[in-house]
Formats: sequence, structure tokens, C-alpha cells
Amino acid sequence: MSRSTGAAGGTPGWRRATERLSEELLGAAGVRQTFAVLLPARLVADPGWARGPLPFATAGRVADAESRRRLFTPAAARALYERRWHRTASQTEGGLRLDGLELLRTPTARSPEQALAIAHFSVVGEPMLPLLRAISHRQDAPPDPLSGVFAPAALLAGVAEPAPAASPFALSRPYTVAFLTPGPGLTAALRDPETGELPDSADWLLRSLASRSTPADLPLPPEDFAARRIGANRISTDWSVLVLRQGAAFLGHRPDPGPGSGDFYDIAAVNARAAYLDALLLGNAQRDRIDELTDDLSEVFEGPGLARRVADLEQRIAVFRSTYWRQHLTAHGPANNILLDFQQRHRLPERFAQILAEAADHARLVQTQESQQIAGALGVLTVLGLPLGTALSVLQVLGDSDPWHLTAALAASFAATTAALTTRYGRLVVSSLRGGRRG
Repeated sequence: MSRSTGAAGGTPGWRRATERLSEELLGAAGVRQTFAVLLPARLVADPGWARGPLPFATAGRVADAESRRRLFTPAAARALYERRWHRTASQTEGGLRLDGLELLRTPTARSPEQALAIAHFSVVGEPMLPLLRAISHRQDAPPDPLSGVFAPAALLAGVAEPAPAASPFALSRPYTVAFLTPGPGLTAALRDPETGELPDSADWLLRSLASRSTPADLPLPPEDFAARRIGANRISTDWSVLVLRQGAAFLGHRPDPGPGSGDFYDIAAVNARAAYLDALLLGNAQRDRIDELTDDLSEVFEGPGLARRVADLEQRIAVFRSTYWRQHLTAHGPANNILLDFQQRHRLPERFAQILAEAADHARLVQTQESQQIAGALGVLTVLGLPLGTALSVLQVLGDSDPWHLTAALAASFAATTAALTTRYGRLVVSSLRGGRRG
């Protein structure tokens, strides 16, 4: 970008370019525009909805629970589909249409009623990015579409309750997953018909959809403006995906002839709302559990019973590893890559590795304290038993059975034991026993 400044008001050229690009992206309307909203919820009882994920159909294929199970490993399929319900809907407010709702139980040790609510929307007749910005409450954005009839409390009334994010690492806003395919006029997202090159504006649009912002909302340094390639995952020549902390987005790169045309985008639209969304759902569940384990580790030394708390924590880590902690979901690469991108954005592998290291340190500390307790108990037996055994052995050798002599011998042994406990070795034995009991 040029370093020049404008004459009017001294506005830098790169800032004017950012504002122009933001205006262009705000007006970008696609042929297919959908987004899903992921919200934390409290689910006291199983809802009376249909079991399984919300099915999506195209060209005689239905992406329901049975077909999606075959795409994932058994452990991932159990976590995603065994405690999940859905209901279809067709409710419209302006250009926003609600297509269906889902509830996925994701219980934790602290929150057995925890769940994820998923609301599926379509946008018709207007650009999608302004609505996504409104969900994030950006400056000068329109009213939040998740209000009124589409407020989470209204959508889940009588079934579940929206739950505020309680974890320090959880997001303060809903997580969104957007999907947009361009028409022939949306050149900002299209590959060059001659060279096949993808313009920078395509990645900017993808970033805006995923972050629910424009370049003007979250400006990058000017030296990165022109050359920034944001690390999007090219699923194929036809479309890309970008996973960020606050949302994900799928964007097509060739003109879409429209729904029902038999085009590849029919399948892409279903995959984005089904299998690829499921990978992000699993990532959200992983993040919540790692957040909880992190909190529990910080409290492990509070109060008595360290050994019991560490054993309980190790058990919960083992359960998490066997049920939710997956980095390989399916033989199909895109879902794996999407999950890996989510994990990297939230630094889940590093955080889980730190949890394992700290838990191992705590386990070694407990083992050390238990060894000290055992050694202390053996020391007490030695201190108590040696004088008493010596006294009784002397009486037995002398053949003395006088009760008074026996009483005197016992008294002498107890005196010797008391004297031994006042020595450095005796004090060490008593101290080790006290330390063992504190664990």
C-alpha cells in the first residue's frame, strides 16, 4: 500500500483503502448464504425432539446420523450423535430464516447439564456480513439478529436455558460457522478465469465472514495489508475454509448456478452444515473440557485430601482422552484439518500437554508423600518395638516372671522410646507422618 496521505483531513492512503475494501465486503451477497450459531446451554432433561443431528439432503443423499457416523471414528461418533436432538423450523424475520435447531449434550464433571445449542440460519435477499457483524456488536452495526423471535431464550423456551460462558477461556460471543457461494458478479471471491489466481479480496472476505468483522473493524498493520495471506485451508479449487477463535467460514471461488442445479456446491453446502460443522462441535467440546481441567489443576492444593483429588483428576483426564480428545476424526481430510485448525487457534494441544505434565508432577508429589508416610510408619514401629523387644528378651533370658519386674521393664522401654523420639531421627519420623496425613 502507498504511504501517502490524503489531502482532506490527512487520512493515510492505506486507511482509505481499508475503508473502501470494508464497504465492498459489506455489500457482498452470495447465491447461497447460511450460518450456524453455536451457543452454550443448560439441558436439565432430554428434549422431546427427534433424536440425532439435523439432517440435510441433496441429490438423493441425506446427511443424517447414520450416514455421518460412517465418516467418523467410533469414539467421535458416540460423542457427536448419541446425545443429540433436533427439530426443523421455517421461521423468517426480514432476510433471515431459521432452518432448524439442535441440542448436543456435552456434560462435564462440574456441569452435568452442559450442552451446545446450534441454530441454523439462511440469509436471503441481503448480504450476510452485516448480520454477522451485528452478532459481534460491532460499531455502527445493525441490531443483533439474535434478539426478538430469534433470541436464544425464545428459541429454546421450555426445552433448555442459554448458559453464559463461565470459563475464563470460553468466548463471550456465540461461535458462528458461515457458508457463502458467489454469483458471477461477486468478483472479489472468484478465481481469475484465465490464470486461476485467487485475489487477495477473497481471503479478506473469508476472514471477514469468519471473524464477523470488516478490515476496518480489525485493521491490520499497513505493511501487511497487501501481502497478508491469512492461512486459509483450500479444501479444493472451488472453495476454502478459515477457522478462527470466534468463528469459521466457508467461501466458494467460482460462480454458483444455484441450489438444485446438480452442481458441486449442492454437496459443499451440506458438508459445511453437517460433517464439517460436527468437527467444530467436537473442537468446542474439547475446549470446554480442557478449560475445566485447567481450572481444577489450579485448585488441586486447596484443602485436605491431595491424594484423592489428584487420583480423581487423573481419572477424568483418562476419560477425556478416551472419549473427546481426538485429532484424527475420519479418513476424509477436510474434517481432520478443520478440527486441527480449531485446536491450533485455541492452543489446545499445548494446553493439554501442560495439563498432562502438571498432573504427572502432582502424582509424583503424592507418591513422595505416601513414601514418606510409609517410611515414617516403619520408623515408629522401630522406635517403639526395639526398646520393648529388648526388655522382654532380657527378662525371658533371665527367666524372670515377676510382674513387678515386667512392669519396670515396660516402663523403661517407654522411657527409652520417648527419649528416642526427641532425637533428630525421632523428630524426622514424626514429621514424615504429619506430612503424609496432610496429603
